[in-house]
Amino acid sequence: MKLLSFRRPEIGSIALSAVVSAYLLIVTNVTFWSRAGQYFGGALGSLVAFGFSISLLVFVAMTVLSAKYLIKPALIFFILVSGVCSYFADTYGIIVDKEMVESAFVTTKAEAGHLVTPHFVLHILFFAILPSLLIALVKVRHRPIISKTLHNLAVIVPSLIAVTVLVFFNFASFASVIREHKDMMKLFNPTGPIAAAARFATSDYEEANIVVSPFGMDAKAGDRLAKEKKPVVVVVVAGETARAMNFSLNGYARETNPELKALGVVNFTNTTSCGTETAVSLPCMFSGFRRTEYTEWKAHSRQNLVDVLTHAGISVSWWDNNTGSKGVANLINYASLNGEKNSPLCHGGECLDDIFLDGLDKKLAAITSNTVIVLHQLGSHGPAYYSRYPEEYRRFEPDCRTAELMNCSRQEIVNAYDNSILYTDHNLASVAKLLQKHEATVAGAMIYMSDHGESLGENGIYLHGAPYAIAPQEQTHVPFIAWFSQSYQSIMGLDTKCLLTYSDAAMSHDNLFHTVLGMMNIQTGVYNRALDAFAPCVARS
Repeated sequence: MKLLSFRRPEIGSIALSAVVSAYLLIVTNVTFWSRAGQYFGGALGSLVAFGFSISLLVFVAMTVLSAKYLIKPALIFFILVSGVCSYFADTYGIIVDKEMVESAFVTTKAEAGHLVTPHFVLHILFFAILPSLLIALVKVRHRPIISKTLHNLAVIVPSLIAVTVLVFFNFASFASVIREHKDMMKLFNPTGPIAAAARFATSDYEEANIVVSPFGMDAKAGDRLAKEKKPVVVVVVAGETARAMNFSLNGYARETNPELKALGVVNFTNTTSCGTETAVSLPCMFSGFRRTEYTEWKAHSRQNLVDVLTHAGISVSWWDNNTGSKGVANLINYASLNGEKNSPLCHGGECLDDIFLDGLDKKLAAITSNTVIVLHQLGSHGPAYYSRYPEEYRRFEPDCRTAELMNCSRQEIVNAYDNSILYTDHNLASVAKLLQKHEATVAGAMIYMSDHGESLGENGIYLHGAPYAIAPQEQTHVPFIAWFSQSYQSIMGLDTKCLLTYSDAAMSHDNLFHTVLGMMNIQTGVYNRALDAFAPCVARS
């Protein structure tokens, strides 16, 4: 009996380049073409010319890479990158830029696990793996080197001439759209993500040998702090993915802040973030740089708020229930709490934010010196909003009970998100109540800011991480809340009724650095009273 032989299908190198080009352009760039259509508006002729130009350039690039031992690895690489990134663009409207690449490298297994859903796996299987296997399977026909070069040039040269002509006659419209909408080309697969990864690798290499320069070395306790025997304690809560518009304290129709409302907190309604993702916003908040001057390199090359506090003799600790401090807490006492294995608050490598409370209670009972404690919440991080709150805070139903947001209605997504905000309200109120509990021995205050907001389907966008220049308000308008014990108000000469008159003033992450220094009565040349949100209501000593 003869064994059946399998003959591999054959295809020419230029033909394969054309097929893969078409696949990348049509299948993995749906969101890109949709966005291009919006940005070119009614200029159909310019849009068509732009489409032809991009298509020809992709074909040229694939043809250039069609050398015998290069073509398959190159095409498979492009398909894998495009297949993966198209999922996030088409499903959530996410642009895979440098910051998103950085976030992917620092995320936890548990956080990443929420994104690896059945829908994601199927997408990768059909849009990345199977096409790659087909390329690996086929036999590519190659001409002799001279003939191949001539045939390739016969394709490349006319294509480039055509692109030149199209660009020449449509330069104004092309340049205008690309300049005004920088997000469009970042969405293009595979060049956008590859360029983002290259920028991340370059910046990571440059920062590897950064020497951190001292900052605020002149910091010292002010008169109020120096003469007070009772320790002053400020708890700084760095929130996660909380958007201000879903806080009832800011006028949201649902009651998502009942406990904070009962405590009579000071709430600033008009606060903007430094970035739209943790990797940018968190270090920016603590850096002392304004958003307009902030860069990652600057933040990593200079000490920050927690370091300035230590120079003044303040005991500073960072407790993390998220993916780390992003370099902020490198020089201070740091503890990660999401690795707890024996707590009912923890599951699958993640913990509910009440994981802070027992340790905070014990810490406050033992404090004998002026202290700042930073609590970095997990907050409302998506897409698995349902996992951010316990059953008793499942007030708004039906709530989306999966990380696959496309399987839920928008109202179910909003319900789950609002439940997470309700739980954040409870967690923040619990922190304030613990400070109240220990008021006999410490003078406590709490300040809360979220790192960024969240899109919940508005204009087809979900999650966060949009480039700041085009980021929707949902991702940049964040909550800013403060609570002060009576003893703290007395010691620091703070008038909270006065603060309420400033509650609608424009605030931002720029204010956090100077506000916390002011809260701890720290005297230093790096303190800017104009950026201290509470300074107008503090009696001068």
